[in-house]
Amino acid sequence: MTKSLVIALAQLNAHLGNVAGNIDRLVTARAKAAKDGAAVIVTPEMYLSGYPCDDLVLRDDFMGEIAAGIAQLAEITSDAGPAIIVGAPHAENGHIFNSVFVLDAGQIIARRDKVNLPNYGVFDDKRNFTAGALPGPVMLRGIKFGLPICEDIWQPDVAECLQESGADILLVVNASPFDSTKPERRMSTVVARTVETGLPLIYVNMVGGQDELVYDGASFALNADGSLASHLPSFSEAVLSIQLSVTAGHMHLAGPVTPPDEDLAALYRGVMLGLRDYVHKNGFPGVVLGLSGGIDSALVAALAVDALGADQVHAVMMPSAYTSQVSLDDATALAENLHMRLDDISIIPGIDALTDMLADQFAGTDAGVAEENIQSRLRGLVLMGISNKHGAMVLATGNKSEYAAGYSTLYGDMCGGFAPLKDIWKVDVFRLCDWRNENMPRGAAGPEGQVIPPRIISKPPSAELRPDQKDTDSLPPYERLDAIMAALCEEMADIDTIVQRGFDRDEVSRASQLLFRAEYKRFQAAPGPKMTPVAFGRDRRLPLTSAFNPHTNQRGSC
Repeated sequence: MTKSLVIALAQLNAHLGNVAGNIDRLVTARAKAAKDGAAVIVTPEMYLSGYPCDDLVLRDDFMGEIAAGIAQLAEITSDAGPAIIVGAPHAENGHIFNSVFVLDAGQIIARRDKVNLPNYGVFDDKRNFTAGALPGPVMLRGIKFGLPICEDIWQPDVAECLQESGADILLVVNASPFDSTKPERRMSTVVARTVETGLPLIYVNMVGGQDELVYDGASFALNADGSLASHLPSFSEAVLSIQLSVTAGHMHLAGPVTPPDEDLAALYRGVMLGLRDYVHKNGFPGVVLGLSGGIDSALVAALAVDALGADQVHAVMMPSAYTSQVSLDDATALAENLHMRLDDISIIPGIDALTDMLADQFAGTDAGVAEENIQSRLRGLVLMGISNKHGAMVLATGNKSEYAAGYSTLYGDMCGGFAPLKDIWKVDVFRLCDWRNENMPRGAAGPEGQVIPPRIISKPPSAELRPDQKDTDSLPPYERLDAIMAALCEEMADIDTIVQRGFDRDEVSRASQLLFRAEYKRFQAAPGPKMTPVAFGRDRRLPLTSAFNPHTNQRGSC
């Protein structure tokens, strides 16, 4: 005789702090699950509050909203519809836990607390939460569910405890942020837990952008032999049901399979989602950006139109005496391809005025970086003026290579509220532009076809702040620079280690010097979506003031 149970996976986009909105979204998802015959619906980790909510959990009023929300959801289950398994923070006796609640028949029938609290990379769980006790399973609708919470599945102890205490299945709630290496590592880790325990497993992950983090969803289910039973879409909300069947004590899972986004598709859609959610969740009516005719601003414009729609994107070309006609033409062609607004505001009158204003201060000196940066800062001033007047958020257009090398101007091209390419290396900027011209991203609001003019991709990158300027005047070719910077930033490799890989010592040393000197710039940079294993921001934390000098291996004096 076969026993069956339908479990709905609510891969939802939580809005941090919007408890009422998150409840409404879950109630809608539960109604859909009920129509599909589901007996249980499960949300991601910390769904009710959003994650990470950092020190908000220290506020009594915030935690009061959460407790009231759990009570409201419990009451909803008195209608004999699907039970709810929902993640939320919980305060008790002076401690705060990262918890999962099981709600059914109008009651809170169980709660389990996260045992393994991550305190590395972007995670600070030990700052705010108390570790829970090793859990036992929860009986729900005739099935003993083990309920590990995110990090609990990355370590073997919780799964082992649940298996030994009689769990039938592991149901893992997660808020696992995306990076380019995470999907493969996540899947291999979860397969290891199924093999170790001999239990089938359902993995429910959050989707959406939260400040610098992007959650990719991509929830899935595995049978006890490690085979894939179901896979939900990447970077999209979904409420899909999995059939759990038990025959002669053998449990089998089956459900829909959507292949995950990979490589450039994942990078593009991840940035697109992070940008969309940052703009919408913070209530901006749209975005404004400087369009230079170069590749970085072209990619940001395409991402913005795909994320928000052309009607919410305002591009501004701000030519100087050094702006080429090619750049003007390319910017116009791009705007036409994307059907977005493009205005032209010359900064030459502003440069002339500042040249007069600073004539005494600059007397007797040669023109150089100061004059170049004035141009960049004037452009930032123009964009911020438009933003202040009309409410649109300024997008910074710099990429990770420029942020790493400090090849960017504070209060100039770094000006903005969000930096979509902050964690995208320059070599990947080129690859993403080619990819977008050949692919229509799923869920994109922009037009199909070739949107970025090929000449923008093929011409040598230039800031156009002086005659005949090229990026390679100041930096090594990006193919070499990015590999060196990735080793320095993401691996924390030292100079000797990188040189041993075949790179020129002088080039590596120069890159390292640029990286260390620009720490103060990155500290003031706008947030941007994390796409690599180690992003600037929450991931990589170095002191602004330090006498450590890796180029002399000596400590400086105070």
